[in-house]
Amino acid sequence: MISPTRRLAAALPVLALAFGTAACSAGGAGTNCSLNSCTVTFDRGVQANASILGVKAELVGVRNDLVTVKIAGRPVTVPTGGQASVDGFNVSVQSVTSKQVVVKLSQAG
Repeated sequence: MISPTRRLAAALPVLALAFGTAACSAGGAGTNCSLNSCTVTFDRGVQANASILGVKAELVGVRNDLVTVKIAGRPVTVPTGGQASVDGFNVSVQSVTSKQVVVKLSQAG
């Protein structure tokens, strides 16, 4: 029989991985995360960024319907409604308004 202490010790790394993977923080951005993806709503006109899925995501700029973000320090430009891949992540731009940019970041695979 396995003691309750050993069960808890065995479960802690699994819980940390599950909650750590989905954890996110933001500055000038709102986030909504699950285990393998996050939707980030960046505020325009500020240095908006978020720490999601273990990487930093930053809004660099918007020009016409093209959005440039940095994922883990690597810039990628994605058209509104389009998708691109960078550093093991899929990046899609869901919407662009005069006030906000909504980007979804998910692990490729």
